[in-house]
Amino acid sequence: MRDLTALPHHPRRRPGLRQVLPDLALGLIAALGLAPFNVWGATVLALGALTWRLSRRQPHAVFWHALAAGTGWFALSMSWIVEPFLVEPEIYGWMAPFALLLMALGGALFWAIPIWLAARLSPTWRGRAVNIAAALVLSDWLRGWIFTGLPWAQIGQVWIGTPIAQSAAWIGAIGLSLLTAAIALLPTLFWRPLGKTLYGFLPGTVAAIALTGGLWALGLARLAQPLPPDRDSIIRIVQPDAEQHLKWDPEWSGIFFRRLLDLSAEPRRRDLVIWPETAVNFLLEDAGDLLPIMSQAADAPLVMGIQRRDGSRYFNSIAWLNRDASLGPIYDKFHLVPFGEYIPWGDAMAKIGISAFAAQQGNGYSPGPGPETLPGDEIIPDFQPLICYEAIFSQHLRATENRPSWLLQATNDAWFGTFSGPYQHLEQAQLRAIESGLPLLRAANTGISAVIDPYGDIRASLGMGEIGKIDAALPAALPETFWIRWGNAPTLILLALIFGTTMIRRRA
Repeated sequence: MRDLTALPHHPRRRPGLRQVLPDLALGLIAALGLAPFNVWGATVLALGALTWRLSRRQPHAVFWHALAAGTGWFALSMSWIVEPFLVEPEIYGWMAPFALLLMALGGALFWAIPIWLAARLSPTWRGRAVNIAAALVLSDWLRGWIFTGLPWAQIGQVWIGTPIAQSAAWIGAIGLSLLTAAIALLPTLFWRPLGKTLYGFLPGTVAAIALTGGLWALGLARLAQPLPPDRDSIIRIVQPDAEQHLKWDPEWSGIFFRRLLDLSAEPRRRDLVIWPETAVNFLLEDAGDLLPIMSQAADAPLVMGIQRRDGSRYFNSIAWLNRDASLGPIYDKFHLVPFGEYIPWGDAMAKIGISAFAAQQGNGYSPGPGPETLPGDEIIPDFQPLICYEAIFSQHLRATENRPSWLLQATNDAWFGTFSGPYQHLEQAQLRAIESGLPLLRAANTGISAVIDPYGDIRASLGMGEIGKIDAALPAALPETFWIRWGNAPTLILLALIFGTTMIRRRA
């Protein structure tokens, strides 16, 4: 019988295109686990096959195979990145394919470099498989921090919408990535020479199915526990459906403003009205006589996304407007989108005419002071605001001094098109609710607005392109989760133990 545990020998040269095409295909297939496809089984199978392939490559070639796989993963999962360039295609359309290529290759490097380094730590293919799986998880964590972070399309996000996602209450998003990598690893880890290669995967496949089933059962057990009764607070979320290419048009912006007022004024009890990110086309300082009109339409406190100015600086903000049209707390977005809301070395770049892509005032926004818990009133409890993609960063949920009672995400997903971006963004909001044990209310300009309970379930929503409102009771919070108390420390310690054990064995 042929020795299938021996590594194939290749000269120390870069593998050819034909050799890495299967890895590219596996990356594409793995991305089918993310929205809008949500075929999580495709992710597990593809990552399992990829782990097997990479563990059996010579370490010097692993980088190129992992780079190809990462390119496939990010090309499909981040394909929405072309949409902002198509808002004004006559100006920016030519940049779209280059943006997708750079995003795919840049994300792929976050796979290739850690996987290549991890593969070099072990002289055995089985040890390499373990290290490769751990490196994939480490990659997801690193992407949340390096270059201001972009933890989009983490492999653990494929479980959102399934009972397994409930594990995030204990281990967070990175812990879900660890579970995904572990399930995918098991067929390779327990491979045995049973006559044919596929038969050899049977023990590990059984173990992977058992682990998946056990996690699924634990998630169902958590979901079977009743939530606390809803609060006696009715919140109205308004969705005006302001298309991005019309949003700042002087004629259309008036139409959208009227929609906001009319939807806010529709009769029915509401204790708070929420408008989405940058809901209006004027600055807070220039609102003047419009504030009483907005307050009268809401007939309740109004929380609105609006731009504001402070001297020469501009901010993407959320402002609380009281019933008497006076201003309450204001939150300034602090985690800005590079090149979208600000340009690195912006003051210098502005001198040569380069400004932020999405900023409508000045040459870009300035960051606010950081995560905050804003006070409510006698009916609405304290809440933590998150503007747009701030909600994809788990770490911001653990950065406030006082735990809020609920989370508010105001966003303008019109930038993301209608295919995958808004759906992936919504699912990450669901994951934040599970991690924190807090309900999350989401006001999106063009959709998807939603009320999400602490289990991550969507109670009510407005789809893409819909004009309307949601009136819903505010769900109550769960007790502080294990993840909120301990964060990613347990997962990172486990990864450190895996790599540390490998290094000790290598030296022995």
